[in-house]
Amino acid sequence: MKTRNLLGFTFAQCIVFAASIATSHADSDKNVTAAQVNGTWKTKGGEFKICALGKQRLQVEFSGVYEYKTQHGPTANEGEGSGVATIEGDTAIFKPEGAEEECQITLKFTGGKLVVTQTGICGFGHNVSAEGTYKKVSSKKPKFGSD
Repeated sequence: MKTRNLLGFTFAQCIVFAASIATSHADSDKNVTAAQVNGTWKTKGGEFKICALGKQRLQVEFSGVYEYKTQHGPTANEGEGSGVATIEGDTAIFKPEGAEEECQITLKFTGGKLVVTQTGICGFGHNVSAEGTYKKVSSKKPKFGSD
């Protein structure tokens, strides 16, 4: 009887150990490389330039546009922001320099795309938002406004 309980206990330990390996492997799969994040990402209304700096930091530059028509013809509002984001796994948090306190931009690198959500007002201009799904258009190290 003791042998069967011992075998059952050992089997349960193996299952827990295997599950912990699978979990830690799944967590490590969420990490992205510099090559995966570096470059220029675009969507219809915006562009992100991103460069890995090391130590879980990214240099980020955003420029966005909101186009609309007026009685005098087409026009647009433009906005931009830059700064350093911190990244953990596949998700970076970015607050542009000089943006309002409540501004938070989340950059999630997933499936070869960049999915961006924005909370709060970030001061980009009326109806200009960083939110959207971006496609990588270049893997080259981007040139930043300060370069």
